[in-house]
Amino acid sequence: MIQAFKKLWPQRAAVENISSMEELETYMRIELNDELTHPRVRKSKSEKLQLALDRIEQSDLSVEEKNEIAELYKKIAAH
Repeated sequence: MIQAFKKLWPQRAAVENISSMEELETYMRIELNDELTHPRVRKSKSEKLQLALDRIEQSDLSVEEKNEIAELYKKIAAH
């Protein structure tokens, strides 16, 4: 799943350093919380989740990879 995630975000330097599922989940959590954006322009977790799901759906990943990553995003967003 880590390699599929790296294919999903090829231009992000931080993604290249992900080497474990724990790091992947941490990165997803940061993304969903929009922590790298200035507080005044942050989007809600639900907006960020929808953007991620849209990106996954439009990607060239296999159906299985898309489903696995989407489910992990949903799981993390629910917590």
